[in-house]
This record gives sequence, C-alpha cells and structure tokens, in this order.
Amino acid sequence: MTKLKELLLVLVISVITRVQSSQDVMKSLTLNFGKPMEVCKKELDLPDAVTKEFLNFWREGYEVKNRLTGCAIICMSEKLELLDEGLKLHHGNAKEFAKKHGADDGMAQQLVDMIHSCMESTPPNTDPCLKTVDVAMCFKLKIHDLSWNPDPDLIIAEVLAEA
Repeated sequence: MTKLKELLLVLVISVITRVQSSQDVMKSLTLNFGKPMEVCKKELDLPDAVTKEFLNFWREGYEVKNRLTGCAIICMSEKLELLDEGLKLHHGNAKEFAKKHGADDGMAQQLVDMIHSCMESTPPNTDPCLKTVDVAMCFKLKIHDLSWNPDPDLIIAEVLAEA
C-alpha cells in the first residue's frame, strides 16, 4: 500500500510540474508573440485598447471582442512568419516558434494542432480579423482546459518591466 501511495505522489508531482512547466512555456510564447505589437500598432494605427486586450487575454472569463485585436494578431503573426500567404497557420514555422520559446516537440505539435482545430471549428467569416478573434478565443479556452494558461499578472509585470 505504501508503494502505491508513493507512486501516486510521484504521479501527482509530475502532473503539477508539467502544468507549471507548460504555463512557463505559454508565458514565454505570449511575451515573444507580443514583441511586434508596437510595430503593428504604428502600422495599423491601433488604439491602446488593443494593447489592453492583449495584456488581459489570458484572464479567466475575459473575452476579446475587438475586431482590431484580431487585426493586430494577424499583423504580429505575419511579422513572426507564422502565417502563409493565404493567412493560414504555417505549421512548420509555428512549431519551430513554440520550440524556440521552450516547448518540447510534443507540446509544440499540440499547440499547432489546437490552433488548426480552432481554425477549422470556428464559424466561417469573410473578415479575417474577426475570424482571428474567434480562433484566438477558441485557442484560449483549450489552453485553459489544460491549465496551461500563464498568469496574466506576470505577463503584465514583464511587459511593464521591458518598457
């Protein structure tokens, strides 16, 4: 019985460590994904409300609704070469981006698969910015379901520290 308890304890610690590690990777991905924000804000003449939505993105229950936030996500994705010419996710580049910022091969593939799934499952929309908002919200829900969401207060603190 003691061996079973020890095995369960090791399993629980492993799961907690994996979730914490995944949250750290997601924090790194979020911060690095957001690096082109200022360039995109200038290019698209975006209001500060877009930055606020980006900073609050991971908050539980926060819902992005601003079309311009979707436009900013597209712009940042293009700057990071995560989209192909048709504004579709470039799977190889997206996976490499995730791995470059801390994801192992399995997590990187899972992230790409989640984004792809969200692109397929969200309703069609002729406005790419609104479609991107829908995909982003779908992705956020999947990340929250896995408890991989980074602490939004840590994201804000790091962004402010870099400013």
